[in-house]
Amino acid sequence: MGLAQLAPTAPPAPACSEFSQRSCEECLKNVACLWCYTNNTCIDYPVRSILPPSSLCSLSNARWGVCWINFEALIIAIAVVAGLILVSITVCCCYCCYCRRRSRSRPDEEEERLARKREEQRLQSLQRKHERKMKHDEIRKKYGLLQDSDNPYSRLENE
Repeated sequence: MGLAQLAPTAPPAPACSEFSQRSCEECLKNVACLWCYTNNTCIDYPVRSILPPSSLCSLSNARWGVCWINFEALIIAIAVVAGLILVSITVCCCYCCYCRRRSRSRPDEEEERLARKREEQRLQSLQRKHERKMKHDEIRKKYGLLQDSDNPYSRLENE
């Protein structure tokens, strides 16, 4: 009882027909109104249909929202902007998919390059190991520590 009675009520918006024969700017202050330049009338916007029927007012003479652009141009402008947004989203999606595919192929190339580098390092390591073994064998041969590869069983000498 208390809150509903205390809250101020907004005055009802004046009907659009009250703005007829005045100006477009006054009519379009109310977003529910449509201005028709053919007979300078302010009409309630037909919300049941998206576009006002031509029997009410032709699209080239109808104004809604702003007075400086007619309804046809407004529809075309909105369609162009929506089309540009859709095209840009499509281009962005395609570009991102292309970049993702391209980035997936790069790790394969990177992995191949790393595998080649590991193989080269392994071969260099084996070569160095073989060279060390050769040097050690020369030293063993020099001091008589190298066993004959022909006869692995040699006689032990006791002193």
